[in-house]
Amino acid sequence: MNTRTAVVAATAALCLAAVSCGPSGGDSSHGKDGGRPSGPSSAKPSGGDASSPPPPPSPSTLPAGTGKVLTEAELTKAALATGDVADYEVTPLQGSQDTGTERAENQACRPLAAVINGAPEPAATATVFRTIMDGSEEGEDDQTVVTEILTSHPKGGAQQVLRDVRDAVQACAGGFRTSSDEGPSTYSKVDLLDAPRVGEESITYQVTGNIEGDKVPLVFQLVRRGSTVVTFYVADFVGTTPPELPAEVVTAQLAKLP
Repeated sequence: MNTRTAVVAATAALCLAAVSCGPSGGDSSHGKDGGRPSGPSSAKPSGGDASSPPPPPSPSTLPAGTGKVLTEAELTKAALATGDVADYEVTPLQGSQDTGTERAENQACRPLAAVINGAPEPAATATVFRTIMDGSEEGEDDQTVVTEILTSHPKGGAQQVLRDVRDAVQACAGGFRTSSDEGPSTYSKVDLLDAPRVGEESITYQVTGNIEGDKVPLVFQLVRRGSTVVTFYVADFVGTTPPELPAEVVTAQLAKLP
């Protein structure tokens, strides 16, 4: 892994753990950002060869989840591992022991801040974090790095997570500010993205953060299967190209969930 890719991976971990993604001082204007990510449907193929694992079933053909509230051990078993998706390397997310502390100034935006913290609300009974990197892009400045969070929620909590995030995306389209132990953060806008629906329900959206005055698109996809919510997060901290979430990663993860 080269230095710039390591910085991206480390920053992605920090954004969903101990520190905030958008330090204060950023521009809160709503100017165009030069395009939006097209979502999982346009992600580049992973390549591979004859020894690659067979493709998992399409999310649209999967039966409904069992609804069982998975334990941490069961989430760990269900999480993606290296070898599940051709070319992708999977490791535990560094720094995930402590989630972020961002608090939205606008209460309606609280669900978005919770996802950025790596702790979707209502609170999970078990959580597992993973970092997923495209090994075929090893050495490239824009190597694909995906953060994945698997959370278990009892008594309708998983449905509530998706419902609250969906409402917050609409309510906070004009952006929002947060405060945290690390200081204030500014997110200039929130866009609902047009992406294929997967799992039993899903939502994909982009939050435009401000880091040292630069606009940084942060793309999130939340997918529910039974009582489990999987949050996928990808960002481009190196260039200006909006990030894309690899469809094959999403498909493979859903296929592993009971």
